[in-house]
Amino acid sequence: MHDSAPDARRSAVVRDGLGVGLATGLYGTSFGAVSVAAGLSVAQTCALSLVMFTGASQFALVGVLAAGGSPLASGLTALLLGTRNTLYGIRLAPLLAWRGVRRAGAAQLVIDESTAMALNRDTRPLARTGFLATGLAVFVLWNLFTLVGAVAGEALGDPRTFGLDAAVGAAFLALVWPRLADRRNRWVAVAAAAVALGLVPVTAAGVPVLAAGGVALLVGLLSRRPDPTEFPEAAR
Repeated sequence: MHDSAPDARRSAVVRDGLGVGLATGLYGTSFGAVSVAAGLSVAQTCALSLVMFTGASQFALVGVLAAGGSPLASGLTALLLGTRNTLYGIRLAPLLAWRGVRRAGAAQLVIDESTAMALNRDTRPLARTGFLATGLAVFVLWNLFTLVGAVAGEALGDPRTFGLDAAVGAAFLALVWPRLADRRNRWVAVAAAAVALGLVPVTAAGVPVLAAGGVALLVGLLSRRPDPTEFPEAAR
């Protein structure tokens, strides 16, 4: 692996990272609005984006709360979805080769976008540049637009007046939708939905979501085939 990166290539990577950051950060507006609609305050919503900082887990947490689930069920659901970030970290650690405080700081930026923008680079400096440019851009803009969405959502008042309480489920479906391009993922989605629907009448709110997540986890453990929708940039 080369240890130098020409300025032009580094600039292109930074530009790509900022573009990804802007596109993803704007989506934070949706999270801010649906989180307030689910009953969280503006401060709680912003704290979630600042500390948890992983969109799928955040949407899952507020989705379970909006459905009447307990804080424990919502937390476990978010944790289940967040386990993929651990796998990202295992792949990124030898590539980025940071130690000590820098590794601890980088851990906060391990998300889908920063991982993809690091793994498809052919040198370590470019991988670090892609990871940092994307991770920092998404972090700053995601938190900024979360605040915008939360304040706007609170100003609207009761979300049920405008039918916005349905936005939680719709936003989470939009987040999952790109993964359904793969046939196996579609079958997993159908099986998970069937399990969740079967449990809704006989379990507490939040449990069906956890069980549905367990279906995906089981398939992931038993299958050796990589998910082609996981790192679309790296597959090039």
